[in-house]
Amino acid sequence: KQWYQRRVAITAGRPEKRNAMSLEMWYEIGEAFDELSDTSDCRAIILSGNGKMFTAGIDISAFISVVPQQSDSAHKSLSLLKTVKKLQDSFTAVEKCRKPVIAAVHGACIGGGIDLICGADIRLMSSECYMQVKEVDIGIVADVGTIQRLPKIVGNQSLVNEYCLTARKISSDEAARVGIVSRVLVDKESMIEEAVALAAQIASKSPVAVQGTKSNLVYSRDHTVQEGLDRVALWNSAMLLGGDPIVAMSGAGEFEDP
Repeated sequence: KQWYQRRVAITAGRPEKRNAMSLEMWYEIGEAFDELSDTSDCRAIILSGNGKMFTAGIDISAFISVVPQQSDSAHKSLSLLKTVKKLQDSFTAVEKCRKPVIAAVHGACIGGGIDLICGADIRLMSSECYMQVKEVDIGIVADVGTIQRLPKIVGNQSLVNEYCLTARKISSDEAARVGIVSRVLVDKESMIEEAVALAAQIASKSPVAVQGTKSNLVYSRDHTVQEGLDRVALWNSAMLLGGDPIVAMSGAGEFEDP
C-alpha cells in the first residue's frame, strides 16, 4: 500500500507471475480492504497491478491446493464450501469497504480479476487492455462475484451470458461501450494519472457524504426503489444533523476525518 494525502494505492505485487492470485495474495486483498474501511484518514482507494498486466487470474497451483484431502466426499464438499466462502468474502470486502474504490486496469484482466474489479465503485482501463471471463476454459464456474455483479453493471443479461459461456476476449473499446468501465485511457501512465485525480477529487469531499453515498448506491442496486428511498431518508435524518453540510455550503475549512 502507498499513501498520498488521504488516498491509498493498493497494487498487486506479483509481476513475475503476471499478478496471478495465490491464496496468500487473495486473502491479503480482503484484509487490506477491511483494514482501510476502518482507517479514518483514508478517503479513497486506487486498485491497480504492477508489471505487464492487472492480473492473469487465479494461480493454478492455488486452485489445486484448495482441493480437500479427506476421503469422504461429503466431508470434502463441506471443507471446500468453507474455502470458497472465504475467497468470496475477500473480494466482497472491496464492495463492503466504506471508502470508494477505483480499479485501474491495464494489460489484461482475466478470470478472478473481473470478479475483483466488479466490486469496485469506478473502473478505468488502458486502451491495450482486454478482459476475459476465463473460468469455463479451465473447467469451473466463476464463483467469486462476476456472475452476480457483472449483469447489474452491464444491464444486458444476454451479453453477460455470452462472456461467461464463451470466455471470449472483451476489448477496452467494448468494455467502455457496454459500461464495464467508465472510460479508456491511452496507456497505463495516463490511466493512473486519471485514477489519482479522481481519488483526489473524492478525497476533497465530506467523508460522511461520500461514504453514505457509496453505502446507499450499493444498497439501492439490490433493493426496490421504495426501499432505497426509505433507507436514504433514515440515513440523512441522522447525518444532516452533523457539521459537514455547514462546512460544504459555506466553503469554510476542511472536512474532519470521521
